Amino acid sequence: MNPDLLPEWVAELVKAPVDVIATVGDLAIRTAQEATKTIPILAVTDDVLGAGLVNSLARPNGNTTGLSILATELDGKRQELLIEAVPALRRMAVLADSNRTAAVNLDALRQAANAHNVQLSIHPVAGDKEIVSALDMAQALGATALNVLASPMLYANRQLIMDRAAALRMAAMYQWPETAEEGGFAAYGPRLMDLFRDLLPRKLAQLLRGTKVADIPVEQPTKFELVINLKTANALGIAVPPAFLGRADKVIE
Repeated sequence: MNPDLLPEWVAELVKAPVDVIATVGDLAIRTAQEATKTIPILAVTDDVLGAGLVNSLARPNGNTTGLSILATELDGKRQELLIEAVPALRRMAVLADSNRTAAVNLDALRQAANAHNVQLSIHPVAGDKEIVSALDMAQALGATALNVLASPMLYANRQLIMDRAAALRMAAMYQWPETAEEGGFAAYGPRLMDLFRDLLPRKLAQLLRGTKVADIPVEQPTKFELVINLKTANALGIAVPPAFLGRADKVIE
């Protein structure tokens, strides 16, 4: 997706006009908010309140409601889990979307890794063409594990990341449980299908029935799953601690 075209696309939707505009990510949401103050916006992003896209989760202002997926908090939790999953880990890497992850959040991840005596290298990328070189650099710096931060762009390139991480023998942790089921080493978070099959359609139905945006609270996921792909772990030569496997919601053997 070319972000430069977002204003043009949103303008076409407003002109149509549509009944609801569904958006993913801060940039798309802000673009929609600038284009219309009347058409309801159904938004999905990392932190709707923290980004200033609404003034309240319980009674959102303006014409925006949706899902806030706790991406920043879960990025830190995934790092903790990855450190536990890979015994004797000393160097790890973060793959971050430079268009989404704030420097303060990356600093927090570095400090958290240091507290576990783990050296963290941070590799921001702006698009798919930078991913392979970033992972190669991470491996050259000695990283044996990789935390793939929350990002639609990184999710869209998950197969590329999984393939390169496997070739470099890096254990990678992902945002969505489904990615571990597709071959990733591990993943922790809400199920993508639960959000887009259950929560989002319910809110869309409310908007289409004419419910006011202020009466549709912004929701956050409440169920999180830890999935470990033991096949991938074995291929990487990683002996995941039995106690850690016991904590997993699903182990793929």
